[in-house]
Amino acid sequence: MREYLLTLCVTVAVTYLLTGPVRKFAIAAGAMPEIRARDVHREPTPRLGGIAMFGGLCAGLLVADHLRNLNGVFELSNEPRALLSGAALIWLVGVLDDKFELDALIKLGAQMISAGVMVMQGLTILWIPVPGIGTVPLTQWQGNLLTVALVVITINAVNFVDGLDGLAAGMVCIAAAALFLYAYRIWFGYGIESAAPATLFAAILMGMCLGFLPHNMHPARIFMGDSGSMLIGLVLAASAISLTGQVDPDALALFAGGERNATHAMLPAYIPLILPLTVIAIPMADLILAIVRRTWKGQSPFAADRGHLHHRLLELGHSHSRAVMIMYFWSGLIAFGTVAYSVHSATMWIVMAIAMLSAVGLVLLLLPRFTPRTPRWAEGLVPPRYRHAARAAEAAAEAAAQDASGTEPKPARPIAAGVSGVNGATAVGPRSRFPDRRKAESTR
Repeated sequence: MREYLLTLCVTVAVTYLLTGPVRKFAIAAGAMPEIRARDVHREPTPRLGGIAMFGGLCAGLLVADHLRNLNGVFELSNEPRALLSGAALIWLVGVLDDKFELDALIKLGAQMISAGVMVMQGLTILWIPVPGIGTVPLTQWQGNLLTVALVVITINAVNFVDGLDGLAAGMVCIAAAALFLYAYRIWFGYGIESAAPATLFAAILMGMCLGFLPHNMHPARIFMGDSGSMLIGLVLAASAISLTGQVDPDALALFAGGERNATHAMLPAYIPLILPLTVIAIPMADLILAIVRRTWKGQSPFAADRGHLHHRLLELGHSHSRAVMIMYFWSGLIAFGTVAYSVHSATMWIVMAIAMLSAVGLVLLLLPRFTPRTPRWAEGLVPPRYRHAARAAEAAAEAAAQDASGTEPKPARPIAAGVSGVNGATAVGPRSRFPDRRKAESTR
């Protein structure tokens, strides 16, 4: 676990430190598109955040290759090299799209080629364990076709949900955390070594998202763009494929008491092959609804609109931050609820807890106008924009009333002398602004 934590921390640090220079580079390169009708942000924001995330991916793989316990993943498996090859190709196409706005069909072809590159190097689905039946082996073309389809669907699901500040990075981070816990349990709990690559990929993906989130939370200073959303979607798909398509259920059957019990125990990892990912069920649902909605209107499935789930939350009256938190809540509930049920599927407490949390989520959806107020003792633990919300609202209302009446508003707080103001000017108090006025008047 310590080596996984070290890899995670290195990935977080590299991604975080690279995002600042990447933002300056994006501004200099002109990767700041005009605000479109479907956009939520109000000011042009640079993209190309995927450059920093790809740097974090490379740093995480490099560090893991030099660690004693994780080095075996690179020696016994070709999956890390397959992931890096596919990620580099999809990242390069994403960078070009962030700058030049490529056609949707070109990006779709690039996604399929990236998945094909990983398949050619061994990262593919070999079998499908079906609950109640057992392991169903796949032919080579069946496994390759299913792998490409899973990668393309996951990439577009993440790309579609990238509509609010911090939404895609946070939801993928939650999915990666749940996948890491499950893969780590199979790897160290049952001793199945083939789950080691998926555990490593999930840890690195968590680091990529956590390192980028501080720069991408509302109000975002930089967007990940398609170079980031397609990249993390591919890494997430590779983690799921490595876990579900490479882990032998017969090996798990030795610990679970039979092949059927083993298949049932690994059910949360097999469901991703159907949906394809329970850990990103919300983005998948958004993807399916978007395709149905646009096709019903006679539009292209890749035509952008404002009908996504996060847009509907904003239309209900939720604020930007609250809409993101609600999406986080539902993603975490589905992902971690599935993992918890896989560990203790015989108890009903997990089901009852999930049902209660689902009721809480429904209440949050129906209360868009509820404004939480941070207690005074907790103001030091929250960002500045959440402090004294009531006072700020009252001050804004008073200022609006004074503007309507035509009176000059009173300053809220006197500015102390020597404090730098706008444009580097030095602001002084009202008495010290003209220190020689009284002296001049007395000499007149």
